[in-house]
Amino acid sequence: RVSSAVESDIFRSVQAILRELEGQHPASQPIRGMLRWTLHKKIENSPAKSISLVKIVVKELERAERADNKLYIIPLLHTLMYTIIQAAYIPDDLYQRVYDFCKRLLTLPEPYCTIGLSHAVKIKTERYTPGLLYQRMLITEQNIKNDQFPYQEKVLVFADPGVFPGETGAALSRDIESSSPLHSPVGHMRSVIQHTLQAALGESCDGPALARILEAGGQDVEAYFQEVVLCMEHCSEEAGSDRSQYTARLQKLYAHILRTADHDVQSQGSLCSVPLPNPEISFHLWREDEQLWRELAKFVRSGSSYDHYSMGPDFFDLNDFSVDFSPEMTRHSILSNDSGIERDLPPNELPAVAEEPPSGGSEQEQARLLRRGCIRMKPSVSDGMALLQDGVLEEPSASGKLQRKVGSRGMSVSKQQRLYTARVVVMGDDQVLGKLAKAYYSLRKREARRPFLTTKLNLKIYYVPVASEPQNASPATSSKPCLLASYLGRVDPWFESNINSLGNMIPKLVKMQSSTSKSAETDPFLVDVISYYIRLALQPVFFTLYSVKSLFYLTQYFIFEMYLKCYSINSPEGSVRNKKSISEICGAVISVNYIKASLSNRETNRGVSLRTSGVLINAIPMSERDGYFSSQDIPFLFSAYLDCLTVSFSDSPKIKTGVVSFMFFFLVKHDQRIRTCSIKIRSLERRTFTVCLDKDSKRVFKDVLSIEVSRCLDPGYCIQKARKSKFTLGDEKDVGLMKYMTKGLPLPINTFAGIIQ
Repeated sequence: RVSSAVESDIFRSVQAILRELEGQHPASQPIRGMLRWTLHKKIENSPAKSISLVKIVVKELERAERADNKLYIIPLLHTLMYTIIQAAYIPDDLYQRVYDFCKRLLTLPEPYCTIGLSHAVKIKTERYTPGLLYQRMLITEQNIKNDQFPYQEKVLVFADPGVFPGETGAALSRDIESSSPLHSPVGHMRSVIQHTLQAALGESCDGPALARILEAGGQDVEAYFQEVVLCMEHCSEEAGSDRSQYTARLQKLYAHILRTADHDVQSQGSLCSVPLPNPEISFHLWREDEQLWRELAKFVRSGSSYDHYSMGPDFFDLNDFSVDFSPEMTRHSILSNDSGIERDLPPNELPAVAEEPPSGGSEQEQARLLRRGCIRMKPSVSDGMALLQDGVLEEPSASGKLQRKVGSRGMSVSKQQRLYTARVVVMGDDQVLGKLAKAYYSLRKREARRPFLTTKLNLKIYYVPVASEPQNASPATSSKPCLLASYLGRVDPWFESNINSLGNMIPKLVKMQSSTSKSAETDPFLVDVISYYIRLALQPVFFTLYSVKSLFYLTQYFIFEMYLKCYSINSPEGSVRNKKSISEICGAVISVNYIKASLSNRETNRGVSLRTSGVLINAIPMSERDGYFSSQDIPFLFSAYLDCLTVSFSDSPKIKTGVVSFMFFFLVKHDQRIRTCSIKIRSLERRTFTVCLDKDSKRVFKDVLSIEVSRCLDPGYCIQKARKSKFTLGDEKDVGLMKYMTKGLPLPINTFAGIIQ
């Protein structure tokens, strides 16, 4: 047990975190989220403090439930779950108390019921097989090979080189990669054995003695590890099984380990803390568009059966996939597992009878390349199911289809278990999100041709906003640099507290780490926060990607681009010559055709002509007011977040002379802001636009005559539609798998709670 002074200190730390959620940030803490990190560090090396923290957090959860204070529930739940995963031992009555609270959350609306159900399942599993969550997390993150739980994970951080230029990017890379776990695979096996036996046996386990024996165990540690994993996975498959059988089996193993070292089995001792090590993180400066897909392919190839073909890092050439994809073109291809050349194959893979070289030929002729017989294979039904499982099913909501999708709801098709999980953390401002949108669309386009990653890999995307230096900002990026992060912070307060506040301090943290001596031991704060984020942020928020079709004035050709957040249009100033004087005007006369967005999902075509100097098309609400319909439109659903575009026009033009002409007035009276899912804008004069995508200075296009913005279609849906078109005889209704696939392409970004309305 811990003293009353220690419990009081833990209680004050929890209360400080709750006050921080309400905006009462203490001046002594330079970064919001530091309080949560400090609290977990306090209990990391003290198993008794973990039990005290669980008791205090459960009391605060029950108090928040009675007071109907939903602001505290999700942050306290995540704090509770992170403590339980790493705790050396939790009594059974505490498990029951936490489980009962999580079940009561099922009566609340989303996301509380979704998170409550997820935690209730984990608590029930942990109660019957203590230590299972810790074991699975460590095995997958550290890629420890075993026969019972073959799942693997990899964390990849992609940072924008524009935000981290030069030495800053190199220092950030050293800071992240130097914080990787120092233990060997055998050391991780010892941690699993130590934590599992303590969690199952509790205070009857002599922790220090067990740690000393395992340290000197040598090769026997791997055998003990395999036995522990086999026991836990076998018991976890039997839901609601008797815990006594599981405990008795581990008690037998514990006694065997102590007897091998001639240690008294009945000895008593305290429990040892076994902190969960941070996952190994690979850092990349995102300089190439294909870099994301290449790293994912390397991860899948490195842990699969491709190893015995002795592929080099450059074997997986991307040139084979350089042909652009068109939905109208049906192309069937297969990705071979080997080069197809017999000389490159290992001896055990060679065919029994090989073609004899011609007699009398030279050595060069005898060593000619012999290709194995191959056939062209059409995509199977399982490939189509993989695309279906990787997409988001269309689900009508109570407030209509325009509500933004959030969370992982139940599917009508059972999801296939995939052995690999890639957790991609993107660091940067809004420009890196535009790059992410393009890379994600490119990845889906490759997978639509022939699923390779989709059948094996779960892709989880996380976002850490980091603003670039103000002096490097261009006019195209002079506004708020992290608009999507501001939106996520509004809908998820725990994301605002732990992630948004971190982004502003990352450059300063990197400089502090660089100035610190390498010999000095410093806590890896940045890596700890990233590890906490990827472990507990399991609720995705889906953002619709939009495609832009632009027509250029001089060349008369179109380009297609992807964008995620905003699309700005500027028209330069010009002059109009009159009989009496010359008038300088701003903007140009444009024609706007759009489909008005409505909660009733009724398509209403609208058209307007006006003169404006600029148009801003936002896919992310810039403020709470921009994300809602007014109460006059629909009184009982005015708080629904809409999944549509918000188009804002600049103010009326200013004429610098006193001459007024009818050309300078709006031809049709228009609103300052419209909401739509697709829009077409074209110039009615011989004046062109300058457009910018996602505030990226590298994606600025001049001399644009017209644009068309619409939702980007999922390549998987397009290729399914192309394959079925020859059987539908012109019928546009979706058939087969298309009925269960979304037409649009959503980009999921994981947060702690999703959207809290």
